[in-house]
Amino acid sequence: MTKQIAIFASGSGSNAEKIAEYLTNIPDVETTLILSNNPKAGVIDRARRLHIPVLLFDRTTFYESNQVTRLLQAQKIDLIVLAGFMWLMPSELVQAFPDRIVNIHPALLPKFGGKGMYGHFVHEAVVAAGETESGITIHYVNEHYDEGQIIFQASCPVAPTDSPEDVARHVQKLEHEHYPRIVAELVAAM
Repeated sequence: MTKQIAIFASGSGSNAEKIAEYLTNIPDVETTLILSNNPKAGVIDRARRLHIPVLLFDRTTFYESNQVTRLLQAQKIDLIVLAGFMWLMPSELVQAFPDRIVNIHPALLPKFGGKGMYGHFVHEAVVAAGETESGITIHYVNEHYDEGQIIFQASCPVAPTDSPEDVARHVQKLEHEHYPRIVAELVAAM
């Protein structure tokens, strides 16, 4: 039986694309749907190129109705993957998919996590704190930002001369290297 994956993304979608491409080489796994809260997100064009349907939704639909949860259940989604999705998952959705929603964070949690800590804000904070390393954390999603059980971490050095943009490049390389593989391992274990 084919495992169904849904990916949520708000931005350019490079991680979503890498994951979807990686999963095409795995039998009995399909990226069924890409969901976004941003009608201008680059992930929409990436999804079209990959022939993956896209669902756009607004804040009211996401937080004040159960339409998204019902759709994911109707599609028999096995795993939800957050790939640069900026909104907190509603409790109802988390409860409907326990330990079946994963996220990637561009730092070594528990450092530099929580509300407002995403993208360049994380990399700026890492540099400002004088950290000697950063990295990625792949974790299960619960009702709080970046507090779910950690599944995997990988690190990269941060040189004293590194800018936030340098750190972002190093971290994105780790994201593209590890996130698709970890998603595939999670699906294989289901």
